[in-house]
Amino acid sequence: MNAPAAPEPRASEPRAEDRPARLTVGVVGAGRVGPALAAALRLAGHRPVAVSAVSDTSRRRAAELLPDVPVVEPARVLALADLVLLTVPDDALPGLVEGLADTGAVRPGQLLVHTSGRYGTRVLDPARRAGALPLALHPAMTFTGTAVDVQRLAGCSFGVTAPEELRLAAEALVIEMGGEPEWIAEEARPLYHAALALGANHLVTLVAQSMELLHKAGVAAPDRMLGPLLGAALDNALRSGDAALTGPVARGDAGTVAAHVAELRKHAPGTVAGYLAMARTTADRALAHGLLKPELAEDLLGVLAERSSTAAHPADPADGPQGEDR
Repeated sequence: MNAPAAPEPRASEPRAEDRPARLTVGVVGAGRVGPALAAALRLAGHRPVAVSAVSDTSRRRAAELLPDVPVVEPARVLALADLVLLTVPDDALPGLVEGLADTGAVRPGQLLVHTSGRYGTRVLDPARRAGALPLALHPAMTFTGTAVDVQRLAGCSFGVTAPEELRLAAEALVIEMGGEPEWIAEEARPLYHAALALGANHLVTLVAQSMELLHKAGVAAPDRMLGPLLGAALDNALRSGDAALTGPVARGDAGTVAAHVAELRKHAPGTVAGYLAMARTTADRALAHGLLKPELAEDLLGVLAERSSTAAHPADPADGPQGEDR
């Protein structure tokens, strides 16, 4: 009797022969991202051996997520690890890579991984010339610097850029961390990162402003009020795009929008410019997708233009007829 055939691996699951060998892992920069990724790699069987951290906060974070892993200088991290995660701010990455390469810290055959959304692998060229194997693995996730981040990596998309010969290794590492690889061309990295910042970073600002305004309006629990509303809006937007637009701008309620701006100028003037910018963008998209009737758009855009002009040139009680010539 023939033995049953072994099941085929799932498309998202690397074959055993494609998996990288168990690696020693180092982290340069114990911000919110690096320790979480190293902890996820530990769960996959790799072995964190060293981390560099400067501030007290980063040292505490490393101790929480990577207990018993020694805190050492960056050059020592590279000396101990087969796989090094460079998890420093974007603007610091080029100088760090050049410094490590110039001082001879980079070893031939060492996997050097950065997590910047902005850069592909070209930023690692100084290390590549020293024999390193460059990978760009950017998790499309917001991090808290706590253990919850490791759980959030399950199903998280990673923006991946890698040389052709390292694509399998990059894919395997992402999947082992619980993520899903999304291949991004080198030249598309800045646009890719701008898209994520536009959606995620600006969302935090908008939600924080909304909660502050609800507090001013007397709402005791803004988070409880906004949670279901924003959850539904996000779900609808992801499913339907611009077709999910609702509210006074999409309906062309120029009077309501004018009332909004007047109240914001009175109670929270710092929010007016953002409200107007988003309202104009929303109106343009609603009009282009047939949600905003052209006959209503004219009045609405007139209100937005008028209010924008007022915001740019607020009235000065000292101005007389010749006020602009002062």
